[in-house]
Amino acid sequence: MTIFLVRHGETEWNRARRYQGWSDSPLTPEGCAQAEAIGRRLGTLPEAAGAAIVASPLGRARRTAEIIAQSLGRRAPIRFDDRLREISIGSWDGLDRRDIVARAPGLFAGDDGRWEWYFRTPDGETYDCVAGRIAAWLAELGDEPVIAVSHGVVTRVLRGLYAGLPRAEALSLAVPQDRIFRLAGGTIEEIAV
Repeated sequence: MTIFLVRHGETEWNRARRYQGWSDSPLTPEGCAQAEAIGRRLGTLPEAAGAAIVASPLGRARRTAEIIAQSLGRRAPIRFDDRLREISIGSWDGLDRRDIVARAPGLFAGDDGRWEWYFRTPDGETYDCVAGRIAAWLAELGDEPVIAVSHGVVTRVLRGLYAGLPRAEALSLAVPQDRIFRLAGGTIEEIAV
């Protein structure tokens, strides 16, 4: 099994530093360019030639997957899977850091870049919930290669599960919007576009 894991392109809310969760905002022109570049780069990778494209159904991932498919000249439909959705941070979806601090003073204290605060929202998803749905998706993959388009927290957790990383290490992984991660043979390779 080979997974080409991609985070959606930059969105308006990424630029404004708003946490999207299950809310959504459109890709920026830069985000569209990132998706196009990823599609072109995937086109140079022989293993990606026949890979199915599966994506989170959230608009930003959906649009990124559509641009990638177009860049690859694909006619086959994109599959959408709810298990690849970003973490829901409940009523905090769409807020920025200042708004969240106003509702939960001290939430970010001591987080040290591990993003644990995501799992301490009052009505959002827990780590076990997110990891469980991603693990179920991984368990169902066959031997055929797949291009997976998802989100920041999901790409961290997915790579962590795949590599057997401790939770804190997985949550500190980088989540660039202009890279492809090839997960194959028990290893993870970062591919620049």
